[in-house]
Amino acid sequence: MYPFFVLENVTFILMSDKKLITEKKALGSRIAELRKKVIDPSTNKPISQEELGLRTGNAKKTIGEIERGNTNPTFETLFKIARELKVPIIELFNYSK
Repeated sequence: MYPFFVLENVTFILMSDKKLITEKKALGSRIAELRKKVIDPSTNKPISQEELGLRTGNAKKTIGEIERGNTNPTFETLFKIARELKVPIIELFNYSK
């Protein structure tokens, strides 16, 4: 069992490095999947990493790193991404394990 803490009725689990890497990759894949469902009205195509970065105040490179699971996004960044993808933040974590 991993140690955990609760903040505003949400449980956060502190996990091993291997488990953390797996979760970061799953989160990144989910963000990429959701991003491809949001259509940019100016191009009629899914929004790009660059556009999502502009909308969230991040660089295209940062969005790419998040989607590849190579970085730990802050809660603030995750909230901004969820807002721009027009989903509740919990939806970012709604992936098959």
